[in-house]
Amino acid sequence: MALPLSACEARSSLLGADGAGANSLAIPKLDQGIVEQGERVFRLSISAGQKEFVPGVVSPTIGVNAPYLGPTLEMRRGERVRLHVDNGLDEGATVHWHGFELPAAADGGPHQLIRPGARWSPSFEVRQRASLYWYHSHLHRGTGPQVYAGLAAPIYVRDDEEDALDLPSEYGVDDIPLIVQDRLLDNSGKLLYPQNMHAQMMGVRGDRIYVNGTHNAVFDARTGQLRLRILNGSNARFYDFSLSGGQTMQFIASDGGLLERPHPVRSLRLAPGERAQILVDLSEGRPLSLLATSPDNSMGMMGDGGGMMGGGMMGRRRDDTEMDEPFRVLDIRPAGPSPRRNLPPQLAALPALDPSLAVRTRRFVLDMGMMGGGMSINGASMDMNVINERVPVGHWEIWEIANASMMAHPFHIHNAQFRVIDRNGRTPPPLETGYKDTVIVDPREQVRLLLRFEEHTDPDLPYMYHCHILEHEDAGMMGQFVVAKS
Repeated sequence: MALPLSACEARSSLLGADGAGANSLAIPKLDQGIVEQGERVFRLSISAGQKEFVPGVVSPTIGVNAPYLGPTLEMRRGERVRLHVDNGLDEGATVHWHGFELPAAADGGPHQLIRPGARWSPSFEVRQRASLYWYHSHLHRGTGPQVYAGLAAPIYVRDDEEDALDLPSEYGVDDIPLIVQDRLLDNSGKLLYPQNMHAQMMGVRGDRIYVNGTHNAVFDARTGQLRLRILNGSNARFYDFSLSGGQTMQFIASDGGLLERPHPVRSLRLAPGERAQILVDLSEGRPLSLLATSPDNSMGMMGDGGGMMGGGMMGRRRDDTEMDEPFRVLDIRPAGPSPRRNLPPQLAALPALDPSLAVRTRRFVLDMGMMGGGMSINGASMDMNVINERVPVGHWEIWEIANASMMAHPFHIHNAQFRVIDRNGRTPPPLETGYKDTVIVDPREQVRLLLRFEEHTDPDLPYMYHCHILEHEDAGMMGQFVVAKS
């Protein structure tokens, strides 16, 4: 992929809507695969494409079975799946199944490189609880540009436990995936991926919001209750989501599936890689908007004043836009009033969180070095030839994630759904009581996680743990671990 590299000539526009006409929300095609010899088989082709991010201006992109982004894969817990992935690009690629517990050889991390013209066909059992997961590039030192160009899409896992609750589940009608991404365009309207020190340190952040690739997106709802599965698919930008008019939304699921009960909330923060499912009440038939603000996830590093890198040195740049005022992510237009739908008071039975089960504690310190030039975990940058941790299978462990930098980082662990024990010794908020695979660690904060790798040992082939700001991952804020026999 060859995208423009410099943001110097980029034109100004507002994050979110820019006054252009509304566009019907694109819903990714649903791909349920085909059952062959006891496996659910998916056929995925990565290829170069084109997309008009503004009308009449074509940008080069990457897509899976599409010019940009890809289909929503649907599978069920307990079944076996096989995915034939063909790489039609002129460069290597990988496809990581984000949030899944699976053999290291099927993980799709940087070690599972698919060379141009080659096919990769991983197979594994779906162990995940019903939820929204996703697949995306995990190319070594190239994840940021490939995801930005479009190599990302949702995965739905369904199961009997969730089916019994009668939640909205008709795909594209009352059950809608929302891949929220920000993008930067140059003066001509072409997609632009800056590769400079600023972008590496802060992550690439655009000034236009796209949902499923749609700008100024509108959804015409035909039901009185809407289930929105929100994925922060941006490379680096954090979002605080809310509904217009201060309306309450019911938060029902995090990364790894349903919470014990619904939580009425007025706002919801998601970092890159995190997911959330909310229920929106449309029974009164009034139009509604999903809004967001973009919080600053650094401690004065790039401010306009005298912060660490503010003022005369770099100051605020357009690709570092922060928005304290809400901007529209999606307009929702109901067909009219409809009966109010009751929500079950109990969603899932989660095991009690018991840190005493842990037989070992591991500590991971995230740091950026001076001027962001030394992305590291525990003082080391990513080395494909170094196994940083060897973890015994079947043993509960506590992983302490400490942030020594001046910027918040979303920390992602492959092959795991963990529970958050505490933040700086304090009980996590109700929204973090479920299963997660990505967690925000604020500056100078320590977050403790309880996890266990239940199977899939491999003494040589590793999984990753890393910051999910993709430019930080590419610059070395990533490590490797193997799961070994006890």
